[in-house]
Amino acid sequence: MAAPQVLIVGAGPTGLVLALRLARHGVPFRIVDRNAGPAQASRAMAVQARTLEFYRQLGFADAVVAAGIQVEAAHVREGGHDVARVALADMGVGLSPYPFVLCYPQDDHERFLVGQLAAAGVAVEWGVELTAFTQTDAGVRAVLDRGGTAETCGVAYLCGCDGARSRVRETLAVGFPGGTYDQLFYVADVKVAERVPDELYMSLGDDAFALMLPVRSSGTHRFIGVMPPGLAGRTDLTFEDVRPSAEALLGAHAAEVHWFSTYRVHHRVASHFRAGRSFLAGDAGHIHSPAGGQGMNTGIGDAVNLSWKLAHVLQGRAAPSLLDTYEPERIAFARTLVATTDRVFTGVVGRGATGHLVRTWLVPHLLPLLAGFAAVRRAAFETVSQVRLSYHESALSAGRAGDVHGGDRLPWVAADGVDNFAPLGTLDWQLHVYGSVSPALGDGAAALGLAVHGFAWSGAAAAAGLQRDAAYLVRPDGYVALASPEQDVGRLREFVAAHGLRFAGAPALTSHSHNGRLRLGATAPPLGEDRVADEHLGR
Repeated sequence: MAAPQVLIVGAGPTGLVLALRLARHGVPFRIVDRNAGPAQASRAMAVQARTLEFYRQLGFADAVVAAGIQVEAAHVREGGHDVARVALADMGVGLSPYPFVLCYPQDDHERFLVGQLAAAGVAVEWGVELTAFTQTDAGVRAVLDRGGTAETCGVAYLCGCDGARSRVRETLAVGFPGGTYDQLFYVADVKVAERVPDELYMSLGDDAFALMLPVRSSGTHRFIGVMPPGLAGRTDLTFEDVRPSAEALLGAHAAEVHWFSTYRVHHRVASHFRAGRSFLAGDAGHIHSPAGGQGMNTGIGDAVNLSWKLAHVLQGRAAPSLLDTYEPERIAFARTLVATTDRVFTGVVGRGATGHLVRTWLVPHLLPLLAGFAAVRRAAFETVSQVRLSYHESALSAGRAGDVHGGDRLPWVAADGVDNFAPLGTLDWQLHVYGSVSPALGDGAAALGLAVHGFAWSGAAAAAGLQRDAAYLVRPDGYVALASPEQDVGRLREFVAAHGLRFAGAPALTSHSHNGRLRLGATAPPLGEDRVADEHLGR
């Protein structure tokens, strides 16, 4: 077995996805966790569309969707009664292959990912704790404790995916500025007595806030709420203390209680996501309110961003400076997200006139009205699903063609039986052209060993903001690095040289259209409407 090049500390969703992606890239690594096994409680539950798109690249998005619950609608309640029902199922139609929010509890989710990792031939090392590490320009030396027995592990890079109390972050002495909300919250997984649709219920009042959402297909639901007045100072709370308030607000009765806990909500972002050869990802780098179900998905996004960059540098396929793009890309989003969710969360649960106005008028009355407008629903989906997340300011982003800038997620186009996300399953760089691929671009890409995917121009491509005949250089994580409106081969070569990129080598052209055949060419002739579809990618 090859010596590990990366040590992943923490086997939550962030660490597990990082491990799965590194395995696909062929990078040897170890993944350790101080716990005895995966999580036993369903903490994070929302799996957003962008995460499912990343899972599609790994080949198991459909299995995750089948295991979870698609939330069809949100009920807004006031004074113990429904006042509005907002449909959620179609909010992202045309924007993503997964136009919905999926409820999939974190404990089930982690066990699934552990199983996928095992199928790839890698076992999580449970009960192994990082106790110390040092790093030099040459690598990292980590000390691990396994049941009282210490061992030393030498790797090129260390990835701290070890949660809010990260040993990696503390050892690096990286600051974790932010704060804690005043309110005490409760959370419970219960089996409700009534037959309740698998939908989200949100109840608001002068001094009250509660949510109910489906957790498991067996009928378990999650109750979340602000602790009723007079209880916040106690340390011996049980579900029975909050039962009267929760059941009255949500209109559901708990027949069985499987799990109950209280917690406080924090909002923090680490000062840095990288120090030398060590990286922070997930809760080790950022924690925030549960508003919008963003936390776990953001950590998974960290893992995806970091994985291919580590792989490319370790395999000599990119200059080491590629790793410098991880922190600015991810920390900018984390800071924006924390600020945004903080404003939303404070508005919903805050005390005073603003919180009262939000809970008693804005959410129950204005929000359902706004949700009736298609533009509002589209914008809401783009934001919550994270498909709008972009890296415009990154050193790895350049150009604009149509409405698509370097740093944007590649827009999803599915028309005439062709899906432009299918080639992303290679987890490698590729050029996309919607229209005609010039012979010069095809020859230039072939010389670089860069795969070209040509798609017949369509109304769907135009609606997605793509420009006809432009060239889009797509990163392994599905973001556009370079958008070239003129198929400028010289600019492509300059971009590749600037980042020291080397490509794996591939047929110069895979052309896609609706008639179900596949054509690979050594050069890239212009494409017409009768060109052929790719049937082999993404399997």
